[in-house]
Amino acid sequence: MNRKVLLDIAERTLAAYVTTFLGIIIADGFDLTSISALKAAAVAALPAALSVIKGAIGSRFGDKSSAAWLPERDKAGGGTGGGAAAGPAGGR
Repeated sequence: MNRKVLLDIAERTLAAYVTTFLGIIIADGFDLTSISALKAAAVAALPAALSVIKGAIGSRFGDKSSAAWLPERDKAGGGTGGGAAAGPAGGR
């Protein structure tokens, strides 16, 4: 794994942790002094840990330059796509 992939996995992991933690805290009611907030932090770590595993799998079997599971799209735009240009010429 290169540095770009590791940074990608770290970003996805942090995003998974923050969004899960905030979602649980908001749903539980904003009391950060209670034990339930600490439980929420522990529970939020589980999806973040799964995000690391998902990123490792993605970098191995998906797009080799990121943690994505899907292959990299054609950046030149010359791929096979739909759109108006794909129709028959002349409109007959």
